[in-house]
Amino acid sequence: MNRSIMHIDLDSFFVSVERLIHPELVGKPLLVGGASDRGVVASCSYEAREFGIHSAMPMKMALQLCPEARVVRGDTEQYSKYSNIITDIIQEDVPVYEKPSIDEFYIDLSGMDKFFGCYKMAKELRQKIIKETNLPISFALSTNKTVAKVGTGEAKPNGEKDIPSGTEKNFLAPLSIKKIPMVGDKTYMTLRNMGIQWIRTVQEMPMELMEQVLGQNGMMIWKKANAIDNSPVEAYSERKSISTERTFDHDTIDVKMLKALLVSMIEKLAFQLRSEQKLTACITVKIRYSDFNTYTMQARIPYTSLDHTLMEKVKELFDKLYQKRMLIRLIGVRFSHLVQGSYQYNLFEDSTQQIQLYQAMDKIRKRYGNDTLIQRAVGMDIKHENFNPFNGLRNS
Repeated sequence: MNRSIMHIDLDSFFVSVERLIHPELVGKPLLVGGASDRGVVASCSYEAREFGIHSAMPMKMALQLCPEARVVRGDTEQYSKYSNIITDIIQEDVPVYEKPSIDEFYIDLSGMDKFFGCYKMAKELRQKIIKETNLPISFALSTNKTVAKVGTGEAKPNGEKDIPSGTEKNFLAPLSIKKIPMVGDKTYMTLRNMGIQWIRTVQEMPMELMEQVLGQNGMMIWKKANAIDNSPVEAYSERKSISTERTFDHDTIDVKMLKALLVSMIEKLAFQLRSEQKLTACITVKIRYSDFNTYTMQARIPYTSLDHTLMEKVKELFDKLYQKRMLIRLIGVRFSHLVQGSYQYNLFEDSTQQIQLYQAMDKIRKRYGNDTLIQRAVGMDIKHENFNPFNGLRNS
């Protein structure tokens, strides 16, 4: 039986939500992101894209390209609200769905054609979402996730596309290799230097040649170009959390050491978030005193995975929570209300320099191990005291 995989993408999601709340922004070039000179574009309208603006571009450069563009800082609570509304609609109507990001879904409709017709069902679901949210949405239906995702890109803006079984390779062939998922700027330039511009060329190449040039990624790109993708739609589960805590051999009142330990914990958890391409919107700090009484304090924050933002809030919570001035037996940190996402979803205030720094640090950690001494200086004393703040790191 051929699979029927639907891919849904909310068109310029942040922009669309802002225009829903502020109708006066409709039709105007709009940038969502940090308003300062060091800010970055998190999302931009189609009107702004005509000037060459794109996500992750420095805001200063974007405004040079389009001085008349309106800049909105962004409202993560509203974006989460509408994402959850759409998730609830989809959950009611389909058997299995996957939510890889705040504005994107895969739905497995395999076998549903004998009852409704998969494309008809997909069209009706799209119309239901539009009717209940007033947000533009595009989708494509095909036999696997790769072709469906590429198809959605071709259906935009606010469109729909059916790519029947047997037509997948022909559909992909005339498209740019940049359309293949996994092909970033660096890989794109490598392929262009090889004289490869269209997916058709990759389809005609031996897989071994692609593997020789790009390694394992080359083999994966060749398979995607040839519409080979057996990856399943993974059932979505939400409200997961990650946490870590430290029980001391000897109870302590050394606040300087405790805060240094919190910094080390946050660095570890934030790296895990970024490695799994997740963002958190809720922080909990936990303290257990020497009398075994345990207290926690929680705060909601805009979605993020960046150390400095998380550290500021954790330290604030610790200062509010630590009032008894008693010996402490245990401290812990938990990040919850996780969603799938990456740096782009937290670019409202962060500079390109900060993002590049985190990317460089994460690259070193992934290559040499997470215990590498790439960390803030304040955490170095923890190592010298033979503490291991990362024992007990867990997912829940």
